[in-house]
This record gives sequence, structure tokens and C-alpha cells, in this order.
Amino acid sequence: MGHLKAMVEVGKLLLTHQPSLSIHILIATPPYQANATAPYIAAASSAVPSITFHTLPEITIPPSSTVAHHEDLIFEVLRLNNPYIHDALVSISNKHKIQALVMDFFISVGFKVATELKIRSYYLYTASAGSLSAFLYQPTIHNQTTESFKDMGDVLLHTPGVPPIPAKDMPKPALDRTSKAYEFFLDCSITLPKSAGIINNSFQALEPRAIKAISDGLCVTDSPTAPLYCIGPLIASIDEKKTDGGKLVLEQITAMKEAAKAALSDGGSSRLALAKLVESWKQ
Repeated sequence: MGHLKAMVEVGKLLLTHQPSLSIHILIATPPYQANATAPYIAAASSAVPSITFHTLPEITIPPSSTVAHHEDLIFEVLRLNNPYIHDALVSISNKHKIQALVMDFFISVGFKVATELKIRSYYLYTASAGSLSAFLYQPTIHNQTTESFKDMGDVLLHTPGVPPIPAKDMPKPALDRTSKAYEFFLDCSITLPKSAGIINNSFQALEPRAIKAISDGLCVTDSPTAPLYCIGPLIASIDEKKTDGGKLVLEQITAMKEAAKAALSDGGSSRLALAKLVESWKQ
């Protein structure tokens, strides 16, 4: 649900910048019981008629598949959805000129479909820029190490733009380099820089060090880095009255909320990044 909402918010922002666009969102059916998305999709469709949702056919996972993490299921389902993604894009292109395909970062396999159809492919990275920098730097760390993160304990992993991270604190699916989930995430981190651009749910005032490291190409060592478009916050709804932590925390949250509003206002960093993103489609 969180990734779906972020994608819808991207669509809304694009429409505020260029109302003539029509947004088509492709949705894969999850392989397990997830939060019901139908009410949200119905509400979004009613509120924003320029956004159309397409639900892809349900996928059956082969009985022989071994699953250690739920991320394994997600990646496998998305891989098996490639033919349906292809067919959906071809169908949409019969009535519309497709300017770009924006994919959730989980869908690294969709890059192949976009390449075959000669469609510009962009990735939406829903987490922070700091997380993105570590994600993009994963192939470098992989090549510099031989052990799994889970076996490296407190060894610090140094990533451009963010503080050192103890190996044991890396995301759970990435702790075992022999696992399928690790393989999937590594493939994603290799594919993202090859796209036409990476859309990030962050903004300049929030993470200047990480954003600069990514934009300067410090997180990808073996190839040029795709352009970074920080157009966040995609969802900004913090209620100070319900936040614990005392006066200092409330002051910090209030200040950052104002910075977020400024980033999304005319002339703000997120609005400028959004304009550059749309302009890249015209080149």
C-alpha cells in the first residue's frame, strides 16, 4: 500500500505540472494476503480521473519455488508479470503516446520490457536518499567483500553520503549473500543506474549530503549514474500533537514541515526537479 500511494502521489504531482498528461498505473496482484487496495484505488480514481489503474492477471507461483523471505515472492511475481507488463504497454500505446515508464524499484525486471519497447524507463525509490545511496553502492561493497553481512558483525560499511553502517544492521533480506533475496536486491542496485532517471521521495533540505553524493556519481563506481530527481515529500502528513519526544522534537518537525512545503512550492527544489523530469521526456 505504501508503494502504491507513493506512485499515485507521483502521478498527482506530474498532473499539477502538466495537466494534459494521462497517468496509467499497472498493478500486480500480490502472491499473499496484503492490505486491501480496492477502496483506495476507487477513491483515487474518483478524485483524479486522469489516473487510470490496470490490474495485471494473477500469477501462480510454481510449486517447486523455494521462498525464504516475502521479498522473494514479490520479485518472483514481478518477474513472471513481464509478459503482462509488455502487453499492457502495447495496449496503452495504441491510444496514447507513452512518454515514460516509471517503475517501483522492486521491478528491476521491467527494465528489459521498457528497453524492448524503446520506452524511457525511470525508477521510483520510495525510501530516503540515504537509503538509496547505500542501495546504489551495494555492488561496490559486494565486490570488495566475500562474507555475508550477517557474518561480518560490527564491521562498518562505508557508503558515500551517509554515516558508516554496521554490516549486521543492513536490511534483513540482504544479510545472506547466498540468498535469493540478496541476489534480487543486488540486481536491482545494478539496474537502477542504467535507467533514464531515479525519482526519489526526498528533498534537498532534508538530505543534502546523500543527494550530493548520488548526484556526483560517488555511489556508482563502474558506470555513469542515472539522473536523480528528488521530488518529495510525496506524502507529508505529520501531526505534531500526536508526536512524542518533547519540545525540541516538535520544533524540528515543524521546521522540517516548513522546509518540505518550501521544496514543493513554486521555485522549490522538488518543483524544479519535477520540471527537469518532465522536460527530459521531450528531449
